[in-house]
Amino acid sequence: MNAMDTSVPLLALRDVRIAYGGIQAVKGLNLHLNAGELVSLIGANGAGKSTTLKAICGLLAPSSGEVRYLGQAVHAQGPWELVAQGLVMVPEGRGIFARMSIDENLRMGAYLRRDGEVEADIASVYQRFPRLKERHRQLAGTLSGGEQQMLAMGRALLARPKLLLLDEPTMGLAPLIVDQIFEVVRDVHRQGVTVLLVEQNAQRALEMADRAYVLDSGELVLQGPARELLSDARVQAAYLGA
Repeated sequence: MNAMDTSVPLLALRDVRIAYGGIQAVKGLNLHLNAGELVSLIGANGAGKSTTLKAICGLLAPSSGEVRYLGQAVHAQGPWELVAQGLVMVPEGRGIFARMSIDENLRMGAYLRRDGEVEADIASVYQRFPRLKERHRQLAGTLSGGEQQMLAMGRALLARPKLLLLDEPTMGLAPLIVDQIFEVVRDVHRQGVTVLLVEQNAQRALEMADRAYVLDSGELVLQGPARELLSDARVQAAYLGA
């Protein structure tokens, strides 16, 4: 199938169920993203959001159902093969290589690339995040939480994602850094990258998204245009403090 085929969603989850031991973490989830969308996935802690992202990028195998990316089943491929096809995740907790420098971390993001534009893309990341450029030889483990998140985002961009999964990118960060991270997400989306955003700040996530899904205890309870969900009384009561 042609990777640019627009007759099918870029990503589709069909009746996906995921269990940890005897506990059902995700219960029959149906979800899709079309190319070019920014979609938010919101829900309380333990709702199954991170589990869903791990299943999408091949780190967890569903007990039933199917995840398809570019029309192909994810379970038949290794996570590294999915990265090579443009499916890239920034995990919760950032997952940086603490004993490697900023520059080395960024180059790990481009590990599977064989083109001649890696240096230009590293320069672009440093332009987005000047603080990283100033400290490019510094060990990543010595960075602040905000700087580590910048690095995790930059490393993901070095993989040239078609679909970028973001798991709680602003958790625990100072307000100024939060604003900067959201602006990068918007900019990356404007450049044509499809984004699935899991974010604790439901207000900001819904304001910037095209569509959204709401998970509760592993089940999909609401979905629709993000602006409509912003004004939904159930969403306001549960997630927006109204």
